[in-house]
Amino acid sequence: MKNASIIVVVLSILLVGCANHQSKGSNNDSVVGSDKDKHGCIGSAGYSWCARSKKCERPWELAEKIGFANTPGDFEEYCGE
Repeated sequence: MKNASIIVVVLSILLVGCANHQSKGSNNDSVVGSDKDKHGCIGSAGYSWCARSKKCERPWELAEKIGFANTPGDFEEYCGE
């Protein structure tokens, strides 16, 4: 009976430690949409910096608008810094 009490106490301590660790981990600076690059473009929303237009652009939208192939290389060729 004494061993069972010790096990319950140890498990309770471990659970409390895990609960504190999880709550600290969920309160970090990784907020959705906070992944801005040096130009302020939000990569998770599909935006990349275009030096030619001097604004954040979505490559596939710009490719359709301007008329170049929707490839990373063609975006870089058009927008390259």
